[in-house]
Amino acid sequence: MPQLTATPASALADEPVHIRATGLPPMQLVTLTASLKDEKGNLFRSKAFYRANEAGELDLKQAPSLGGDYVGVHPMGLFWSLKPEKPFKRLLKRDVMNSPFSVTLDIYNSVCLLQSAMVQPDASQVVQRWFRRPGTQRVQIREGRLRGALFLPPGEGPFPGIIDLFGGLGGLVEFRASLLAAHGFAVLALAYFAYDDLPKLLLEVDLEYFEEAANLLLAHPKIQGPGVGVMSVSKGAEIGLAMACFLKQVVATVCINGPNAIFDFPFKYRDLVMLPVHSFVERMQTDVSGAVRLFHYRGDPQDKVNQQSVLPIEKAQGQILFIIGENDQSINSREYAKQALEQLKSHGRSNGRMLVYPGAGHLIEPPYAPLCYASRNNAGSLILLWGGDPAAHAAAQEHAWGEIQKFFRQHLTQTRSQL
Repeated sequence: MPQLTATPASALADEPVHIRATGLPPMQLVTLTASLKDEKGNLFRSKAFYRANEAGELDLKQAPSLGGDYVGVHPMGLFWSLKPEKPFKRLLKRDVMNSPFSVTLDIYNSVCLLQSAMVQPDASQVVQRWFRRPGTQRVQIREGRLRGALFLPPGEGPFPGIIDLFGGLGGLVEFRASLLAAHGFAVLALAYFAYDDLPKLLLEVDLEYFEEAANLLLAHPKIQGPGVGVMSVSKGAEIGLAMACFLKQVVATVCINGPNAIFDFPFKYRDLVMLPVHSFVERMQTDVSGAVRLFHYRGDPQDKVNQQSVLPIEKAQGQILFIIGENDQSINSREYAKQALEQLKSHGRSNGRMLVYPGAGHLIEPPYAPLCYASRNNAGSLILLWGGDPAAHAAAQEHAWGEIQKFFRQHLTQTRSQL
């Protein structure tokens, strides 16, 4: 009888799983599938075809997929190639504390082109993918106008502190913060619209809100000062870069696929007001799936008319890491990061660097998360195109996650030892 094993069967969502099969007919073509349901009952599936070796065994660390959702040697391919049954669904873990994602792995002793309830797998294994370590504390934050959740690793600390910002999705998104806490960081997942009593829609960005968050973190007895980090993506990366420019509390900033200027909504900090770069609705493009490509929608920050909207990155005292997906279909993130680095250089500064990932899209997430090529925006009316090639995007996520942790460890702990 075939046997399917996946080890570890219960692990963090950013940890690899070793998948093997034994007891197969020698040189048999087999089908491996993965499936999971998110908390709303949406189904995600993947499939790949493999050939057993002469001993009737299969090891995904060595064996290439011959077809299906990916081709070649990809030990975690069944995870990162999961696709929604209903189009434009994004796989998001909502409750990070109480339940894992359960991924069912099945093996079939033949080539199964269509998955059917009539065909029973020859062996199965369920794998649990957790978003927190045992002993992690989640503290709900409702202080003044701040709304969020603080994740504290087990132990006394003090821990390096990070503020985690998502983009146009709105609400409170916690899965990245809880995973970073699993690696020894104290992370505040910060909501800034469409959550609790915060404004339903984002109409302006008030940097004082984010300054309060930085001060709250630094006042916490388990946070290691004197500065905090910012982890940010998309609209969050615009805010993250603004925090790096204006807030002395911010000493290390990761900006994933964000701009170097104020976009879409006015920005204010104390007496300063910055208006957004001009946008051109007529430049929106729709692809064959009906998803909207925003790549050309916004004007160029370098155009004379937009120069008042460019963030003064030369004022940033801390380190900045730009993470860029070269296949980002939402914004021209590589060009914006290039402009930001040139601006730093022209002021004799060298506190920024860029990691560019060919084939990666806009939504670069922790490792093994499936590519979200397009999804509905916060209001639900538009389907936005994010881009990305699944295999290249998966490789980018795995590499970037290690680099992000290395960057924060270096600049959040080194700062302290220098003082």
